[in-house]
Amino acid sequence: MKIKNIKVWNADLENTKPYTIAFKTVDTVRNAFVEITLENGVTGIGSGNPSEYVTGENLTQTIDALQEKNLEFLVGRDIREVNQLLFEVLQKFPKNPAARAALDIALYDTLTIHLGIPLVQYLGQKIKSLPTSNTIGIKNVEETLKEAKEYQQKGFKILKVKLGKDPAEDIERMVKLREQFGKSMIIRIDANQGYSSQQTIDFYNRTKDLDIELIEQPLPAKSIDEMKALPDEIKRKIAADEALLSPADALRLVTPPFACGIFNIKLMKCGGINQALKIADLALHGKVDLFWGCNDESIVSITGALHAAFACSNTKYIDLDGSLDLGRDEVTGGFILKDGIMYCSDKPGLGLERIS
Repeated sequence: MKIKNIKVWNADLENTKPYTIAFKTVDTVRNAFVEITLENGVTGIGSGNPSEYVTGENLTQTIDALQEKNLEFLVGRDIREVNQLLFEVLQKFPKNPAARAALDIALYDTLTIHLGIPLVQYLGQKIKSLPTSNTIGIKNVEETLKEAKEYQQKGFKILKVKLGKDPAEDIERMVKLREQFGKSMIIRIDANQGYSSQQTIDFYNRTKDLDIELIEQPLPAKSIDEMKALPDEIKRKIAADEALLSPADALRLVTPPFACGIFNIKLMKCGGINQALKIADLALHGKVDLFWGCNDESIVSITGALHAAFACSNTKYIDLDGSLDLGRDEVTGGFILKDGIMYCSDKPGLGLERIS
């Protein structure tokens, strides 16, 4: 079944809860969207939201890459050749992972709607459900405790707290969170490259008794050798994020001595589900757990990430809250969220419906 046409647009999905991380404040959310229509009328959708600081790609570049003239190579092609089409997408847009992700997700969604099965079933479902964390930006202690309480009241049992500006205050926030919630909340932290090696060691030693589940990217992305030099006990708790953009990065991270015990896979970093699964395979062989994350994204790409995550046996953590604070979206449906736990629907593709 051939691709008849491809439609591209972008939309501001608004951010109802701006937040601060180590290197920026996020207060707007604009995503690019791709809709593929087959000759039989079946349509699928994908979306992308780049992180320029991490990948070097901004939204203007994403949209420019997705111009109609650049997508002509896909029109008239058989959707059943999805692996070949995704190979060509990678070759054509090597520096535009968010643009590739939008196309990748749209191609997979279209194919599996055409086949009449959920994407996760097509990929091979290994996991039925997992709890997602909800993210708290860099705030003072009082604001951190207040937001954590709000998430607890909504049924979430895992917090991911952004750190990386002031190690002393970071530790105080962890202590106060544990005092307030006891063991009722799982706590993860994300330093967003804000620590040195010694600060990472100090943070770990001073919070060891607080049962922090994992430490996401404490060191700068390029400091792979420094990551590898950390004590093994600490490395097993570290999730590589900005240091992991591609299968090539994954290979470097797992090559002995190992750099981390966890990979944070984001579709917007690696270019979509196809490349994410290659990273996941390398992690499996390297005995590395998977942690699936996101930017501020539409339900479209969040759902795509969830389907990919649940197709991997080594997925242990998800942090797919990127659409929860949006003011609006271009679709309904997609993932199912109940009491902080995420599920894939049993609808074909990603189970999405366009809002007209």
